[in-house]
Amino acid sequence: MEREHLAGRIPPGQYKTEKWPVLHYGSIPRFDPEGWDFRVFGEVERPVRVSYDDFMVLPKVMVTCDIHCVTAWSKLGVSFEGVAATTVLDLAGARPAARFVMVYAEQGYETNLPLSYLLRDDALFAYRADGNDLTAEHGWPLRLVVPPLYFWKSAKWVRGIELMANDRRGFWERNGYHSHGDPWKEERYSSPW
Repeated sequence: MEREHLAGRIPPGQYKTEKWPVLHYGSIPRFDPEGWDFRVFGEVERPVRVSYDDFMVLPKVMVTCDIHCVTAWSKLGVSFEGVAATTVLDLAGARPAARFVMVYAEQGYETNLPLSYLLRDDALFAYRADGNDLTAEHGWPLRLVVPPLYFWKSAKWVRGIELMANDRRGFWERNGYHSHGDPWKEERYSSPW
């Protein structure tokens, strides 16, 4: 019965877990609300820099989704609360040339994705998961959540996004991971441009 229930929710090569494993490169950054800001820049009409307090008063949304890690685990039905990616994009106004996004996080981490993923209803900048504030290990104070892609694309400790006309690879993508990262196609490792 469970196998039928999970059909269409667990991509090939993945297994279901109840835990939320902690995986990241480098140390966990310290959060300073006074010095924290979020930037939207690049191919935008109005570059934006938002303080932590200003970010936290933006309209809130909740999204429940399944998340899939490139290391083969899938956690089903995670509820995230935060700010819709479209709300953040609307602050700056994307120029017509914008087709890609580079997501910037603490400690120089970055990941790339097509802008179309941030325009989806299920993309958000989350600060809560399953009714609790994110832990530092899972990206507090803010992580991107992009459910259709492997979870490394949902960068932890996000500090801004750059809208771009052309794609370029982020941290893991330069180090052997696939540039797109679709779990249903098992896009785990490098692809040619």
